Amino acid sequence: MSKKDRMKCNKPTTSTRPGKKKMVKACEGGKEKLVHYGAKGYKHNYSPEAKRSFRARHKCDEKKSKLGAGYWACKDLWPKNKRNWKVLKDK
Repeated sequence: MSKKDRMKCNKPTTSTRPGKKKMVKACEGGKEKLVHYGAKGYKHNYSPEAKRSFRARHKCDEKKSKLGAGYWACKDLWPKNKRNWKVLKDK
């Protein structure tokens, strides 16, 4: 049984892939996909200005499909209305 089979749908966890922060078993419309997202190794700037800039640059308000890494980066790492303390602790 693979790790993907044991994972719950749409619950982000720490990535097993080198160079990535998170992974999630994305489930939508009967499809399942293992998605890795969030680059490791960059300096962190989670200020409100940086968040606005990232969300505008990546068009986060237009991301609807859970099967893409962009959706999860916007939702989990750069949420619209709250600070993500879990990410700040992982620095």
